[in-house]
Amino acid sequence: MGLHPLLKEIESSYRRADLPDLRAGDSVRVHTLIKEGDKERVQIFEGVVIGQHRGGSRASFTVRKVSYGVGVERIFPLHTSRIEKIEVLQKGRVRRARLNYLRQLQGRAARIKGERQNIAEVAVPAPEPPAPVPAAPAAKPETPA
Repeated sequence: MGLHPLLKEIESSYRRADLPDLRAGDSVRVHTLIKEGDKERVQIFEGVVIGQHRGGSRASFTVRKVSYGVGVERIFPLHTSRIEKIEVLQKGRVRRARLNYLRQLQGRAARIKGERQNIAEVAVPAPEPPAPVPAAPAAKPETPA
């Protein structure tokens, strides 16, 4: 039971194309526009994505962080114009779509393993070997006179 093609077309006009690929377990930094009085400023919310809700232009994702010992979760609409940008700091390696179990964990137990980087990408190329030094011309033996 999908959407009517006309509704799909209208909905697709509100979707953003500049968003990175997010998954549960990723550490992200979300830059959000906040309105205070007549001024606007950018506020950064940094944490771990613990879940996503798909659904076209209605898609959202939940980010959790611990601030001063208190767990804080915030649900962001994915395609809103109030999000200036989303930075993926680290890709997390998890085996489930919803990370609700993180709510009971704290400290080191709440860490998520990051994706391993390819060693070839991280390794520094070896320096070139020095050029061979030309041999000195052979000295002529002196004959006694």
